Parts: sequence; C-alpha cells; structure tokens
Amino acid sequence: MTISKKMIGKLNAQVKNEFDSYWAYMAMAFSFEGMNLKGFAQWFYAQAEEEKVHAMKFAKYLMDQGADVVLEALDKPKSDYKTAKEICQAAVNHELKITKDINNLMTLARAEKDFATEAFLKWFVDEQVEEVASTTDLLNMVSMVSKPEQLLMLEGRLSRGGGE
Repeated sequence: MTISKKMIGKLNAQVKNEFDSYWAYMAMAFSFEGMNLKGFAQWFYAQAEEEKVHAMKFAKYLMDQGADVVLEALDKPKSDYKTAKEICQAAVNHELKITKDINNLMTLARAEKDFATEAFLKWFVDEQVEEVASTTDLLNMVSMVSKPEQLLMLEGRLSRGGGE
C-alpha cells in the first residue's frame, strides 16, 4: 500500500460523499417528478448517475492502492422541496460542498507528498469546475423565470437535453 491510513480514511469518506450526492440528486429528481417537470427530473437523474460513477472511481482507486473500501450509511436527503429554484439552489450549494471536500483531499495529498493521489484527484478538481458551472447555469436560468410559461419553456429545453 502506498497511501497513508489517514488518506485511506479520507478517501473512504469521499466514497460516502459521492454516494450521498447520488442519493441527494435522486431525491431532487423525484421532487421534480412530483412537480410534473420531467425535463428537470431527467437532468437530475443524469447528475445522480454521474455521482455514482464518481463514487466508483474513488472506490476503484482505493482498491488499486491495496486499501479496503468501507461503506458507511448514507445520509437521508432532503425531499420536501417546494420550487424548482429551491432545488437548483440546493444543487449549487451541494456542489460547492463537494468542491471543498475535493480541495481538502488535494491539500492532504500535497502535504503527504502523495503524488499518485494528487494525480488521481486532479480529474476531480477539474470535474468540480464543470459541476459548479452547470448547476449554477441551471440556477441562473430558473432564477430568470417570472412566469409559469417560461419555466415550461426551460422544461422543454431540458427534455431535449439542452441543459448542459
């Protein structure tokens, strides 16, 4: 094993964080389904799947380093959203939290001179720029909506895959 026990613990925590992200985005998608906004739901289902892939990347890296993957219980996600804007704001806030988590991992990798983990994390640093940008773009679009028909136009755009 070439990574520290501390790094193993932090990477295992990130596996949980990524699965929590999956779970949170599924709850957001279900909320949009309940609002009959299928395009928004589709966008959040896709985000959820991406988060699951991220969790698996962390797990695979741990295994490649000879470390055990330890799965923890997932947090119960918020599910009582009232508006599209509330959900989109929650998504931005969540991505900012994940960005902070990734940056903390990168800081630890650098402090430990763990070049392999630093190289591995670089992809996630870049990915978080995209994640924050895409959720912020969606929030900005929803924030401009002042009439229900505008929300439906945005809904149609997302249904056609035009949200990212």
